[in-house]
Amino acid sequence: CPRVEMPAAGRTPRGGKRVSCISVLFVFVFLKGLVLGVYAKEKEEAVPQFTNAGETFDRLVSGKLTELLCISGPPLKKGKIRLFHGLHQDFPSVVVVGLGKKAAGVNDQENWNEDKENIRTAVAVGCRQVQDLEVPCVEVDPCGDAQSAAEGAVLGLYEYNEFKQEKKPVVTAQLHGSDGKEAWQKGVMFAEGQNLARYLMEAPANYITPMKFAEVIEQKLRSVNSNVKVHIRSKAWIEEQQMGAFLSVAKGSDEPPVFLEIHYSGSANANDSPLVFVGKGVTFDSGGISLKPSSGMDAMRADMGGAATVCSAIMTAAALNLPLNIIGLTPLCENMPSSRANKPGDVVRAKNGKTIQVDNTDAEGRLLLADALCYAHNFNARAIVNAATLTGAMDVALGSAATGVFTSSSWLWSHLYEASILTGDRVWRMPLFEHYTKQVTDCPLADVSNVGKYSRAGGACTAAAFLKEFVTVANWAHLDIAGVMSNKDEVPYLGKGMAGRPTRTLVEFATRLSKDKQSV
Repeated sequence: CPRVEMPAAGRTPRGGKRVSCISVLFVFVFLKGLVLGVYAKEKEEAVPQFTNAGETFDRLVSGKLTELLCISGPPLKKGKIRLFHGLHQDFPSVVVVGLGKKAAGVNDQENWNEDKENIRTAVAVGCRQVQDLEVPCVEVDPCGDAQSAAEGAVLGLYEYNEFKQEKKPVVTAQLHGSDGKEAWQKGVMFAEGQNLARYLMEAPANYITPMKFAEVIEQKLRSVNSNVKVHIRSKAWIEEQQMGAFLSVAKGSDEPPVFLEIHYSGSANANDSPLVFVGKGVTFDSGGISLKPSSGMDAMRADMGGAATVCSAIMTAAALNLPLNIIGLTPLCENMPSSRANKPGDVVRAKNGKTIQVDNTDAEGRLLLADALCYAHNFNARAIVNAATLTGAMDVALGSAATGVFTSSSWLWSHLYEASILTGDRVWRMPLFEHYTKQVTDCPLADVSNVGKYSRAGGACTAAAFLKEFVTVANWAHLDIAGVMSNKDEVPYLGKGMAGRPTRTLVEFATRLSKDKQSV
């Protein structure tokens, strides 16, 4: 637990009584909270059913916890808490959290593991209660799944407060007991990865510019694993690569574009085909000449959510030393209106030679991704997965419940879907019908249009169909993360603000791929 500075023995703290060093030391060394889990009662008259850690603590206090829980109100519901003081000298504050039904397992209707989600939610609520008490340290019951408990604690305690003078107290979460130490540390790494994505997405666009984004990622990755190489490509390099679609978006801003390229070599064989992640990196999206409404435009600082999540996923994979090779590609720029910006009706040329009619300058993300996807084909990829806050239509279709996935590969879909069941950060398969392809290839001036000819109808699907025109590999998936970009109260263990989703699902997906020896 954190230590605090104490007055010397016999001296008087400001505004207080004379205290000894020993008494102050005693107060602060033991100033920590404890979060314990309790399951829903199976029978009305039954005593509370604690977790293993809860039972051990209850015996330690001679059954006092059971007694207080029974007389302090009705049985605890899932995600609710009850706070007790003075039960044990090591833990002045004990928070009991409701975990719901024991061994609920996978909920086929909800498409997630209910036990894991209940633990994440309950632990997050309990840790926030300790934070409200301004207690600097909290020990957390593993609740039978230390990884999920760690995720709930670290995600639940996160808050972006870089520019506030008054900040919430920093609370250190640690595992209670010795059960599941390795799983706890894994959960911490998963959650810290998502918190990095949240940090990048939440930061103001004048602080996280394309170059600053690249520098933050470079610094993080180089401190995590020596098997990582980071290349920050300049505008001159982008021009050499003939990424005309990407450059057409970037030219409207005074901020120079950057192409960030990351290589993580985790496989024992350096020649193994890599997993390639591609992320849309628009650090601010005004809409360009097709200007967005001013209301809510500030949230477009997070239009680089695709880049933030894939880079954070690679950082976590490197921290976990996953045995596979991963390449990350993120085109970074701003989409701004100026005399140099794309105009509706302009025609630009992508890296593969295809021409694109820019009918809407606010459909810019797919232009960046078109060139990045073309470049991704240079690496003999085992699979290419791109993530992007691409369309408002995806938010309309699925809201914040799940990430929309477009893929023709059932193998790839199965891994993504099964990964999301474990993380609780769900995915949902969307169609890639030829029906949508015709709407972007029926174009009067160029090979493809950057919007479907029927305007808003099926907007997420026509955007995916557009990207498919720049992909030739069999195993490709497009993740439209626009609906899961931010969080209000939908995910209880995430606070309000940018969500950093689906970072943990991408990490779990990479973990699964590292164990799948199928040659593709």
